Amino acid sequence: MSISQHRRRERGVTLIELVLFIVIVGLASAAILGVMSLTTQHSADPQLRKQALAIAEGMLEEIQLARFTYCDPQDPAAETATSPAGCAIPEGPGEEANGAGRPFDNVNDYVSAYGTAKEYTTDAQGNAWTQNYTASVTITEQALNNLPATESLHIQVVVPYADQKIVLDGYRVRYAPNSIP
Repeated sequence: MSISQHRRRERGVTLIELVLFIVIVGLASAAILGVMSLTTQHSADPQLRKQALAIAEGMLEEIQLARFTYCDPQDPAAETATSPAGCAIPEGPGEEANGAGRPFDNVNDYVSAYGTAKEYTTDAQGNAWTQNYTASVTITEQALNNLPATESLHIQVVVPYADQKIVLDGYRVRYAPNSIP
């Protein structure tokens, strides 16, 4: 065989090789695009997560900064009581009838009873949150270190978004029970 005939045979690719190459590259591209599409469909928008996290953090901070006193601030014994028994109007779970709304005057006002969730759809000024977010607040009495359960509270704020949810936990202890403004 001459050199010129040998070169003609080795030049280019056959039709079968070209078709196989196109099929393999097409299948690989389809698989990669399918995975990217699936990932995009099932991942929540980062903006939604940031908004939900901001709402949860704001709500938890608002609750933790509220007073945790023995008596209602309107009680004459509020600044001197050493236990709920020393109050004419003891502070307990649930908003007072004469309450001015959020932000409440005591941590206990954010739930109607310990261990039950209460839903919020607005910020402290009454403005509705975007995207129809809801914040669910649960407060339970829980012993913490050497403190009895009556002196420390576990606060949980849950904000669902898309098919996920943000859950933040915090604690509030009764460190200044007679701090009335």
